Formats: sequence, structure tokens, C-alpha cells
Amino acid sequence: MKKLLLSLINFYQIFLSFDRGVLKIFAPGGACRFEVSCSQYLKQVIVKEGVLMGLWLGFKRLMRCNPYV
Repeated sequence: MKKLLLSLINFYQIFLSFDRGVLKIFAPGGACRFEVSCSQYLKQVIVKEGVLMGLWLGFKRLMRCNPYV
């Protein structure tokens, strides 16, 4: 399960991310307001804390990232 999630995050970072991926041409200055992007943070916390806690902490971080909240 952990390897699958990390693979999906890697796919997102390479192909879909506005900070690291192909779509960064649409946000040249970067789109993430955090120093370590949310996807990179999610990878780190899944490795360190495990899948369930990692998903919870990643979700909490994504909710803080939304500028409309």
C-alpha cells in the first residue's frame, strides 16, 4: 500500500504538479505557498509515520493550503 501511494505521488509530481511537473510552465514562480510542497511533505510523512497517519497529516496540510479557507 505504501509503495502504491508513493508511486502515485511520484506520478503526480512528474506529470501534474504546478511546482515540479510538466504544468509548471503555467505557474513559473511556483504554486505552493509552503517551502516543502504538499506532495513532497506527503511523501515524507507517509515514509516516517505510516500510511494512515501520513494521509491524515497530508490532508490537514492540504486544508491549510487552500487560500479560500
